[in-house]
Amino acid sequence: MKITKNSEFSTVQYETANIQGALYGPGISGLKGAFDRKWVEELGKDIDVLYKDALQRPGGAVGRGTKRHYVEIHPENIRGFVELVTHPWVKAVCEAVLGPEYKFVEIGFDVPNPGAVNQPWHRDFPAPEDTVKGRRINSLAFNLTTVDVEEDMGPFEIAPGTQWDDGTEFEHEMFPKKELYSRYESKAEQKMPKMGDISVRSALTIHRGTKNHSNKSRPVLVLGVDAPGANNHERHDLQITKKFYNTLPEDLKSHLMCRIVDELEVIVQGHTIEGLMMGDA
Repeated sequence: MKITKNSEFSTVQYETANIQGALYGPGISGLKGAFDRKWVEELGKDIDVLYKDALQRPGGAVGRGTKRHYVEIHPENIRGFVELVTHPWVKAVCEAVLGPEYKFVEIGFDVPNPGAVNQPWHRDFPAPEDTVKGRRINSLAFNLTTVDVEEDMGPFEIAPGTQWDDGTEFEHEMFPKKELYSRYESKAEQKMPKMGDISVRSALTIHRGTKNHSNKSRPVLVLGVDAPGANNHERHDLQITKKFYNTLPEDLKSHLMCRIVDELEVIVQGHTIEGLMMGDA
């Protein structure tokens, strides 16, 4: 893998104050050109194979709305897992926001296909007490597109600063009432990353996928990370074989919240979001 050396991001985007300012302020940040396009192409090929396989298995691909799926995967089934989770920017962000004992708890991918419609505005799970009372972000979601995103491909849309919104009146504490939509639409920013870019956000920041008017899918890798006590691993089933685990760098092993197994088992998805099936046409 080639990590792109871009002077625009070599210092400022690695500074703790700037990282914390972005995640505690807008609730999202990113690094352009973090990975070489060839590396992303190989990742995209692996995701294509895994997606086709998941669609053939009952429950292999979980619906995230009309013509959208989420698939949780095993780290060793994609090339580049180690390069991804040990990238200097990924490490810097995790340490700055979650502390030195952060844990990777989830890896999967989301695929909005042609014909996907607007998702309802939502956060990925109810705000934890750490955030509601402690005003602390205790988990992060990294996203890495495998294609160059264009305006007609249903870009990801986010309402900056809304990770702090009171969700007690939201449906399931995740879905704002429709009368609040105008607020999110007024704040909304569409993200159109290119291959090699990576972003990070609080999963509590209100967001949605938008209509895909194109004839192309928009696969995006998802990497979930927790601070101690966040317990999002309970929604997932990160597995690594003993053989693969033994090949990993020692300093990475301490950042994995996973089961060590002799053989990989089929993942039973534990984090369905039924409300996402209510998108508008």
